[in-house]
Amino acid sequence: MLFAVQEPISVRKISEIIEGTDAKQIREIIQQLREEYDTYDRVFQIEEIANGFQLLSRPEYHEWISKIRKKSSESKLSQPALETLAIIAYKQPIIRADVEAIRGVQSGQMIRTLIEKGLVKIVGRDETLGRPLLYGTTKNFMEHFGLKSIKDLPKVEDLEMP
Repeated sequence: MLFAVQEPISVRKISEIIEGTDAKQIREIIQQLREEYDTYDRVFQIEEIANGFQLLSRPEYHEWISKIRKKSSESKLSQPALETLAIIAYKQPIIRADVEAIRGVQSGQMIRTLIEKGLVKIVGRDETLGRPLLYGTTKNFMEHFGLKSIKDLPKVEDLEMP
C-alpha cells in the first residue's frame, strides 16, 4: 500500500483495507519494515507525516532524485508566497493584518494563492473588532513539507539568517 499511495495513509485506512488487523498490528509491521529498510540500507524509508505513513526517498539521495524529478513551475512557490506561508505557519492562527504588519506589504493576494494551493485555510474568526478571519496551515502543508506536526517546524532561533 505504501508503494501505491502518493500521500500519507493513516493506520485507520490501512486497517479498513486489510480486514482483521488492528492499529497495534499495523504499527508493529510498519516498525518492522522501517528496521528492515535501515538494515539493508534501502534508498527509501517510511515516515510518519500528517497522521499517516508515507514511503519517501532518503534525504541523502535528494540531489539525484531532484535532477530526475523536475517540479512544474506552477507547484513552486514564489519568495513572497514562501514568506507569507512561513509567517502563517509560525504564528498561526493569525489575521491578515498581522501578516501584513510583519511583511510590510499587502498580503491578501498571497494568502488567496496559498489557499488555492491548499497550503493555508481559514481556521476561524478573531475576537477583535470586525472579527477578521484567522488563517492556519493545512494537512496538505504538512505533507508538502514532510512534517508530522506543526511542532516539527525548525525552531526560529536555529534558522540561519543571511
